[in-house]
Amino acid sequence: MKTNGAKMTYLSKTLILCAGLALAACTNPDRFENQNTVDLGGSGAGLAGSAQDPTSPAYFQQTIGDRVLFAVDQSSLSDAAQATLNGQANWLGSNPDYTAVIEGHADEQGTREYNLALGARRANAVQEYLVSRGVAPNRLKVVSYGKERPIEICSEESCYTQNRRAVTVLAAGLGS
Repeated sequence: MKTNGAKMTYLSKTLILCAGLALAACTNPDRFENQNTVDLGGSGAGLAGSAQDPTSPAYFQQTIGDRVLFAVDQSSLSDAAQATLNGQANWLGSNPDYTAVIEGHADEQGTREYNLALGARRANAVQEYLVSRGVAPNRLKVVSYGKERPIEICSEESCYTQNRRAVTVLAAGLGS
């Protein structure tokens, strides 16, 4: 049977060993530098799945744009929204393994019921536009969150503007 002193020595040695390994892991802070990119024949393309990979959801979100904004009480698409949706349609056409859920949102003004209906009209407007640009309807679903999921919380126009939106959320794999 081990004594408390032997248990303490074993525990102390284990802790010292773990601390030493942790410190050793930190000795070269630049050891991972430049490992986030891969040189593909000088193209400068990023690692698969990164925002530099044109087939990745991160690229879709950050470069193409995953959201469009709407005017007060409107579900009609502005020229800027149509330009973003043209990019989305092209990306979805080039990446057929992805489906999307289009989320409709509204600002905090108005009743819950009104904003749910407005969010649905906004999501449907985006879906119809993407379908008109060649995206198969079975790859798109719509949902309305109304005013329940704001991204900006304040009672000012700058916040309301960001909350009046439709967001295209990608999912891998064809849905049924």
